[in-house]
Amino acid sequence: MNIVKLADMKPGVSGVVEALKGHGNIQHRLVDMGVVKGSHITVVKVAPLGDPVEVKVKGTALALRKNEAAMISVAVGGGH
Repeated sequence: MNIVKLADMKPGVSGVVEALKGHGNIQHRLVDMGVVKGSHITVVKVAPLGDPVEVKVKGTALALRKNEAAMISVAVGGGH
């Protein structure tokens, strides 16, 4: 299992949120949208210049700025 920044993930890759490094309003906004430790998150689409990053979390599509996505650490890979 690898820990990567959400901003570095490619479309179609999914994982589990490990940590959220934001502060203040940004962190509260992400938590309100369901981006919390243990949530399953999938990258749906990344704009050509990397901003925004479209993700799906808890069945909801969200568009995050690249700087917001960089605050989110995701565990990907592994397997049994």
